[in-house]
Amino acid sequence: MSGINRLDIKQLRVLQLLLQERNVSRVANVMGLTQQAVSEQLRKLRGMFDDQLFIRTSNGVVPTPLAESLEAQVNQVIQDIEALFSDRTFEPSTLEGVFHITASDYALMTVLPALLDAVNKAAPHLKIIVRDFESDALNKLMLTGEVDLAISFPHFIPETCPSMFLFHEQHVCVVSKHSPLAGQQLSIEALAPHPQLIISPSRANLKGSHDHWFGEKGLRRNVVMSIPSFSAAPSIIGESHLACFLPSRLLPNDHLAKVELDELPPCFDVIAAWHQRSSNSPILKWMLAFMHEMFVEPQALEQTR
Repeated sequence: MSGINRLDIKQLRVLQLLLQERNVSRVANVMGLTQQAVSEQLRKLRGMFDDQLFIRTSNGVVPTPLAESLEAQVNQVIQDIEALFSDRTFEPSTLEGVFHITASDYALMTVLPALLDAVNKAAPHLKIIVRDFESDALNKLMLTGEVDLAISFPHFIPETCPSMFLFHEQHVCVVSKHSPLAGQQLSIEALAPHPQLIISPSRANLKGSHDHWFGEKGLRRNVVMSIPSFSAAPSIIGESHLACFLPSRLLPNDHLAKVELDELPPCFDVIAAWHQRSSNSPILKWMLAFMHEMFVEPQALEQTR
């Protein structure tokens, strides 16, 4: 019997997911199967290809050279099969179901208000759930379908996830509008010893994203306070003597005033990311196109990983 008559789509899907996740239990979870059922499909694949395909380790499985060589072809075959069943007349106004978004505190304030309003008008029957951003669990949440789209900074997105560039952002230095530093011009050497607040949404510590930037200049910044939320920062800064670096799109704010520095830290990117298993989802493709139109400036290049 030829190979094509012995191989079914479920086995191809098992092979694809094992190549992606390298863990039998995670593949079983995604496919709604038992680990025993996944192992049985793997046994059949081994017989068809006359190769071990995956070697068990303490952390999961490792593909053999033959299995790795099959990945691109398997992905293409499954993509072509999924295309057979895709809706050729995609119409947002008739969309139903639930779309799950996770967004950083910053994205909740700067990206989602306009995006959710526009999506609701274009697809009024599509329900949206926005959940807290959990960077440590993000890959698992997207793999299991609990999150369809993540909006954050590249640092918090797993490198294995495809992504789309939205826009560049710049941190600026702010203080209370009542501070003696309000509106002043200051060197970073003068700023470094001044008490500073940082926003650390994923780790409760006093390590800020600009510590390395100060360190490259031989400076040690005086971080004295850390909070987990951008949304709380203006009120806290406004009632304190602390300086803070905030993304420029969070300004202006009635509580705050800028400090003009002789040099600003490097710009950073804001991106949308998803799990590669969802790349062919019509709803995801539409959402990404929608976001590209709303946020990506014409002169900016779309950046994907």
